[in-house]
Amino acid sequence: MAYSEHQKERIERILKEKTIKFEGRKFMGGYCFFVDDKMCIGLDIDKKTGKDRLMVRIGEDVMLHALKKKGCRPMDITGRPMKGFAFIDPQGFDLDYWVQLALDFNPFAKSSKKK
Repeated sequence: MAYSEHQKERIERILKEKTIKFEGRKFMGGYCFFVDDKMCIGLDIDKKTGKDRLMVRIGEDVMLHALKKKGCRPMDITGRPMKGFAFIDPQGFDLDYWVQLALDFNPFAKSSKKK
């Protein structure tokens, strides 16, 4: 499995507690949660370290502040960082914080759904 089932369940629990409608699905080699048809937060296993990591869509405006948090770094899959996306390594797993940050940005994000 390319992601931690335990972390997936933890994120699901947080979203349900916040009464957020979401869709979860395997995506980009891991598992992502979509809110309003937009990628919001996900998880996978870092191939270099073999450890869990979060993928969060937080937007460019808060990225500089977020990068100061422990374990946070720009999301870079292709050698070029994706604007407004971050990877969070296990030492920075404060799921409540990262889920809320991703939810705060979600209304401003472009839809992932093709129209």
